[in-house]
Amino acid sequence: MESVRQQKVGRLIQKEIGLLLQSDYKHLCDKNIVSVTIVRVAPDLGFARVYLSAFPTKEPKALVESLNESIQEISHSLYQRIKNQFRKMPEIRFYHDDSLDYADRINQILDKEN
Repeated sequence: MESVRQQKVGRLIQKEIGLLLQSDYKHLCDKNIVSVTIVRVAPDLGFARVYLSAFPTKEPKALVESLNESIQEISHSLYQRIKNQFRKMPEIRFYHDDSLDYADRINQILDKEN
């Protein structure tokens, strides 16, 4: 269970990374719609897992890998935006959120049974 502080930090990072991907790092998204679905922050606030969903890409994992290659630039830009609210910037890492694919697969299985 996440603490209130972890949730607040996660929401702030989610909002700011979403804004960065829409404006400054649009070129990394390759004309895809990329949304930050959830951010999980470690209890010590030192690490944050950022889960992304991308549409209409066929290879979302390749998109996430390209964003992870630019993680230093993105982290620096993120720190510039939130530096007044944190003492130490959490280390971030991007991951592909496959929960929508999982839900779609379950729906397909349920439709076949009916």
